Amino acid sequence: MEIQTFGVIGAGQMGSGIAQVAAMSGLNVVMNDIQEAFVDRGFKTIEKFFDRSIEKGKMTAEQKAEVMGRIKPSTDINDMAGTDFVVEAATENEALKFEIFKMLDQACRPEVILGSNTSSIPIGRIAAQTKRPEKVIGMHFMNPVPIMKLVEVIRGIATSDETFQITWQLSEKFGKTPAESSDYPGFIANRILMPMINEAVFALYHGVGTREAIDTVMKLGMNHPMGPLTLADLIGLDTCLAIMETLYDGFKDSKYRPCPLLRKYVEAGWLGRKTGRGFYEY
Repeated sequence: MEIQTFGVIGAGQMGSGIAQVAAMSGLNVVMNDIQEAFVDRGFKTIEKFFDRSIEKGKMTAEQKAEVMGRIKPSTDINDMAGTDFVVEAATENEALKFEIFKMLDQACRPEVILGSNTSSIPIGRIAAQTKRPEKVIGMHFMNPVPIMKLVEVIRGIATSDETFQITWQLSEKFGKTPAESSDYPGFIANRILMPMINEAVFALYHGVGTREAIDTVMKLGMNHPMGPLTLADLIGLDTCLAIMETLYDGFKDSKYRPCPLLRKYVEAGWLGRKTGRGFYEY
């Protein structure tokens, strides 16, 4: 199966990044969101990235125009009818993703592969919302998508070998390095990363160190590019909490219990960079 037109559901930070790398690989892209304002914001995010690339001499204005011309805006999920492969990149909310996949299953041709950029929700549960579970797969990109090289490829219990191979090859076409994960809550990346972030929040909660001290120890002591609290702010504290809740619900293990301070910040609307305040102020 040759992928020529690629659909993305969600034009936020992750969705716009996925749309960008797909268009840069030569595919036609349909970038969809529920409001035109959200789609416009996604386009502006992509344009800013390209403008910086032009300033650095990594891209020409003509190349930018060519790639941008391959991305079609959409606010109607039925526009996915003309796509060959769709990736959902909506908020990390199980009920929302279930509803999107039910709609995609109706809108898309039977042979179309439906991928999810979920960072924690088991693919088998998402696939069960469709009549094509063999064509549902996890395609978990890292943030920021245009920069980070990894794509976790997660096959559900019903995912076919053909679906897996097409997704693996598509990841490579995007210039990414795919890694296979089994279908457990959090997969590989967030099963390891999120408990570390959660423990950093517990360290702050218990007064073990200041936010700056905790981040400095992990940066300089463990050679991480940024501290866990700074990273949590970048990811979004609401997303971190949602992933921890998925891990906790999925494994029923107390080591995945979300820190009360993380929950308190989310309830206060302090979600990190996107709201101007998280563990740090922006």
